[in-house]
Parts: sequence; structure tokens; C-alpha cells
Amino acid sequence: MKLIVDAHADLAWNMLSYGRDYTRAAAETRALEVGSRAVQENGETLLGWPDYQRGQVAIVFSTLFAAPIRYKTSELETQVYKNFDEAHQLYRNQLLTYRRMTDSIPDKFRRIASTPDLNLLLDDWQNPARSSHPVGMVVLMEGAEAIRNPSELEEWHELGVRLIGPAWVGTRYCGGWREPGPLTNDGRKLLSAMAEYNFTLDLSHMDEQAAIEALDLYPGPIVGTHGNCLALMPNANTNRHFSDRIIEGIIERDGVVGVVPFNTYLKVGWDFKKNSRREEVPLSVVADHIDHICQLAGDSLHAGIGSDFDGGFGRQHVPPEIDTVADLQNLVSLLQARGYTETDAANVLGENWLARLKRDLPKT
Repeated sequence: MKLIVDAHADLAWNMLSYGRDYTRAAAETRALEVGSRAVQENGETLLGWPDYQRGQVAIVFSTLFAAPIRYKTSELETQVYKNFDEAHQLYRNQLLTYRRMTDSIPDKFRRIASTPDLNLLLDDWQNPARSSHPVGMVVLMEGAEAIRNPSELEEWHELGVRLIGPAWVGTRYCGGWREPGPLTNDGRKLLSAMAEYNFTLDLSHMDEQAAIEALDLYPGPIVGTHGNCLALMPNANTNRHFSDRIIEGIIERDGVVGVVPFNTYLKVGWDFKKNSRREEVPLSVVADHIDHICQLAGDSLHAGIGSDFDGGFGRQHVPPEIDTVADLQNLVSLLQARGYTETDAANVLGENWLARLKRDLPKT
């Protein structure tokens, strides 16, 4: 099996919202959550440490995420903010949640903030004497309103944040999902300050107008951790997908685009309440999006996976070949059936993200 790097998972959000314990297998969590609010709001979990082991998921980009209160969906929802100070506190609490995980169970989860951290983790995964391995956690900030002032970036960097996506929905930094718009003056100042620390800029959720300008302005590394191809989603009526222009811009910057195995982002009009049959969206459609990125690039070096599993959807909302995150390995045979080599498949599942981490993480 190939090593997998999953470039997007809202682990802390789930832990603090629903009390999910990701040391458990997904099947165990599902059994405990039957009829629960977690399943009603977020679906059956796809994640768990034993599943990471079974699928050889070596690294997860672990998010800091909270929603502005205008998107609050439940009176019981805790990870929402009214102002930038509240966003800052929520994101700090999520970061501390990850820190407690990596400090208390380093045999299961390990913080990855530098190249030496990464090399030690990969040595562990490549050791045939080891029957299990820690999962590396690279911290990704999704939505940047927790950054009250660019002067705070030094602290966030010291705390281990390595990627920043300025938007979820629209923020004071730029237009975003459902709320289009360009980069603002604050957004340009943020990008300038991010470059001083070589943060990786994540274009996911940024409105196209903002993303195009960011591609021109930002001198540091640029990726799209979790977004699918607009060209394969005609008439989707959303700014959530990446146009070819954005994908080509990421490729030109030697970045990676992580594809999301979420049926709503794979078939226009798919909705769980209306289209409850997962079979309508086979895993081959995920391979279609991967292939589209590779065709634009002319190679297999710029496509990856950003599952977004447990990020507002669960097992009921993904292709039928996926029961847990471990089943992302099923993409290998689908890619090979299209003429992709073993090396190509390894690139897509994890090697492309590993190459960018080796390039972009601090060297000490």
C-alpha cells in the first residue's frame, strides 16, 4: 500500500463539538453515536486511528476551524464566533487540543512542525519492525479571522501553524465560499506578513477573484488543500470549486490540489435528503477529478487528496467504495486502470504532499 497524506480534516472541531475520540476506530465511534446529534448534524464518522493505520494514512493536515455566528446551525453549537477575539480564543483552544493529543499519546499522534519532525515520522513508517505508527499532524488554519492583526503571525508560527487559508466564507481578508469578493487591503497585508514566515497559502474556499490576485501577490508556497474541479461540475452554481485557471495557477507555483471525496462536490445536484443512494456517485468520479488535474499539469505531481472527512459530512455522503478513510487506497486500482503507474498513484495518495512538506517546512 501507498502512504497517504490527507490534506484536510477538522479533527479538533469534531472533538470539541461532539466529543469524538479519534483514538477509536470509526466503527466503534459509530456504535457509540447511534441516534446522536453528531450523526444527525455531521453524519457517521469516517475517521479513527485504527483506520489511519489500516489505510497507511501517515499525515493529516489538522485544521483550526470555527464558523462566524451568522452560520450557526444549532443552539448547541460551540465552535462559532461573534468577533475576532472570540475566533482567536476558539482557534487557540483547538490548537491546545492538538497539543494535548500529541503530548499525551505520542505513539498515536505526533506534531509535525519542521523537516526533522517529518523525517522522524517517515522513518517510523518505513521501519518494518514497527506494527503501528504515529499519525503526523500538520496544523492548517481554515479561515483567518483568528488572526486579529498580522503581528500575531509570529506567535501562530511558533505554536506550529504551517498553512493558512484566509477564507471559509467571506472574511475581512477576502471573499469566500457563498460570499464572493476580492482581496481586501487587510488581506493584502496578511499575505505580505505571511510571506515573512513562509506560511503555505491555502486557496481553498477563497473566491476566484481573491485567489487570482493571491496567486499574483503571494511569493511563498501556494496549494489548494481541498477543492474539486469546476470544469467537471458544470452549472454547480457555487464558487466552492477550483476553475482551471486557479488549478493551473497552483500548478505553475508547483503546488498541489487535494480532491474531496464528497458526493455533493462530485455530482451536481446530489443531496443526501434527495439522493440517499451513494451508488449514484462511484469512487471513479474522484479519479476523474484527479485525472483532470493531472491532465492540466501534464504529470502526476500536482494532484492529491484533501478528504475533508467529518467536515460537515460523513459516511452517508461519500462514494460507496469508502467505509472509512482507509478505503482511499481503493483509488490506486482506479488510477492504474487509466494507465497511471505505481509511482503516479503513490504521488497522488501522498508523495506530492510529502514533497511540498519537505520543501516548505522549517528546516529546524
